[in-house]
Amino acid sequence: MSESAFSPPDDPAAVRRALVEWYENDHRSFPWRETTDPYEILVSEVMSQQTQLDRVVDAFADFVERWPDTPALAAADRADVVSFWSDHSLGYNNRAQYLHEAADQVEGEFDGEFPETPDALQELQGVGPYTANAVASFAFNEGNAVVDTNVKRVLYRAFDVPDDDAAFEETADELMPAGESRVWNNAIMELGGVACTKTPSCDGSECPWRTWCDAYATGDFSAPDVPTQSPFEGSRRQFRGRVVRVLGEYDELALDDLGPRVRVDYSPDGEHGREWLRGLVSDLADDGLVAVEDRDDDTVVRLSR
Repeated sequence: MSESAFSPPDDPAAVRRALVEWYENDHRSFPWRETTDPYEILVSEVMSQQTQLDRVVDAFADFVERWPDTPALAAADRADVVSFWSDHSLGYNNRAQYLHEAADQVEGEFDGEFPETPDALQELQGVGPYTANAVASFAFNEGNAVVDTNVKRVLYRAFDVPDDDAAFEETADELMPAGESRVWNNAIMELGGVACTKTPSCDGSECPWRTWCDAYATGDFSAPDVPTQSPFEGSRRQFRGRVVRVLGEYDELALDDLGPRVRVDYSPDGEHGREWLRGLVSDLADDGLVAVEDRDDDTVVRLSR
């Protein structure tokens, strides 16, 4: 990826709409996505820190059944809360202590009402900027764009955003539609969690950003948390991307019509000729990106539909 500044897509409204529609059409179901209760969302966020979500689901259900709200948690014996945390393998026990203290603060300092903005939520014990913004977003729709590891990976790949925290935050805030932090943050986190994973599933998960994605076009799926791939210039990945981009402009092309548009030194019988190009489009066909048809004495290629 280059270190150039973020260049927003030509139609950001279409980008936003595509992601939200993809998320609302089908997404993973978690109990904390079915509520706007700030207490339950805070519990889920604290539990999810460095803990696999499938393990969090059961622990979350048990926790809110035992301590369903801040009055119940604030009145609990802290040792019982810590013991629960340890028994469910939820990581550092100090998170349980902070959660207990935060419930006590809500009851004692905020008259039983959760603060609603990211800044105000950070007054709660153990609630840092990320968790505060998540609770503000998902409980009150009052958050900024969430930027976690998954979101960084998505933005880095899709829009060539430099690996820089300030750049990620600026880009995320620019893309998020105003006043829609709840659905937007859920959607972009889902995209990074199921489609744009370390090993991406662009087509299998029907990623809604394939039309705009730099990584999808070039085949370079490196990211801040994914090892950098081999040099891109002159690589097979670069020419794969060129094939996809060229075919996007035509209904179909024969190999000898496609070749010169992919590389200037294309020569049908040369080193980078028909056999080289046939191998390239065959790989793309295996990935489901193009369709290849042998027709008479020629091979015709088009984008898959």
